[in-house]
Amino acid sequence: MKVALRAINKYLGKDVFLAAILAMVAASSAMGADLIVSGNDAKFVREGGVGGYPEGVGPDTLTVIDASVFPPKVVETVEVRHTLTGPPQQVGITPTGELAIVSAPTFYDHSNQSLVMENYLQIVDLTVSPAEITQRVDVGTHPQAVAINREGDLMLVSTVAGTVVVLEIDGKSVEVVDEIKISDGRLSGISFTHDGSTAIVGLRDEQGAVVLNIVDGVVSTELDRITTGIAPYAIDVSSDGKWAVIGNVGLAGIVTSGHQADADSFTLVDTSSKPYRAVQHVTVPSIPEAVTISPDGRWIAVQTMNGSSLPYDADGYNPVGTVLLYEIQDGQAVKTSELPNGEASQGMVFTADNKYLLVQFSTEQEIAVFAVNDGDMEDTGERIPVSGAPVSIRSMPR
Repeated sequence: MKVALRAINKYLGKDVFLAAILAMVAASSAMGADLIVSGNDAKFVREGGVGGYPEGVGPDTLTVIDASVFPPKVVETVEVRHTLTGPPQQVGITPTGELAIVSAPTFYDHSNQSLVMENYLQIVDLTVSPAEITQRVDVGTHPQAVAINREGDLMLVSTVAGTVVVLEIDGKSVEVVDEIKISDGRLSGISFTHDGSTAIVGLRDEQGAVVLNIVDGVVSTELDRITTGIAPYAIDVSSDGKWAVIGNVGLAGIVTSGHQADADSFTLVDTSSKPYRAVQHVTVPSIPEAVTISPDGRWIAVQTMNGSSLPYDADGYNPVGTVLLYEIQDGQAVKTSELPNGEASQGMVFTADNKYLLVQFSTEQEIAVFAVNDGDMEDTGERIPVSGAPVSIRSMPR
């Protein structure tokens, strides 16, 4: 693909080539492309159940995956700055597939033995070959989860300073237009509802979630709250407008040590009418790092670490975690199957056709493909190797 595009570029010239690429992107979107982006942290390496930052590792990367085919294929890899520190939704991609957004930039300062958290978003132009970072947008504090609306003109970013940064997307230009103070603690996951009229953001340190109201691109809140478990983290919504799901990672999301493999939970939220209501809290194994809901609103998948992030000699240690699949039946999540995943696995997302799950096996540096199979989940054996540990994943807005 890249070779062919470069040949076209050489033959047509830069301006004509760019126009051709944009036309191809638009056509691809119209035909139902399913582009998914994975942010990969190469700095952090787990050995013996303990993580560290060795010298001589490769750069962090962003991987662009085409999931409209089986098996899904990698179409682009771009050097970026990223981190596993935070909810696994710290990347995004616009509905046309023209831009990718990479949040949570960090680098490791070996001289001071400290992780340095930076304060900008990286805007990656996917219409050029090779793809490249064309803009860095300063948001004033360390950004976390990214959400882009279905129209592709508005982006919300949660931060560790308790703010939601509002950004306007105009073609390939991204600009900060507002900042809303939500909490004195850290925020976590954030997602638009399907119609773009609201968004839900997690209060990682203060507990619960907040509903943001959006009218004509203006974002506000009356601090409508949704009950969650401890340390709400990843948040996903269904494309049928009925449901949201919030993963609650427990004390592991608040403190860095002293927690064991305690049971945690996820929360099912009814978004079919206001006020949004938590209708079910479901107990799951420890640290549900990722939750995702299928576009058709039928399935919920939960990726739990289940003790696999602990040192090998710790109480409650397990070599791998667990992916659990639930079906929403009569307004309740009912478990249908489960499978082992990787060691300290991270993010997860459904494909647009609701048939597969892409599961980030972080320590193994690969993305696994699980088949939903009408509730009887199956590991297809397909693996997508990536450069570094995959830690954040998002699809095009649905």
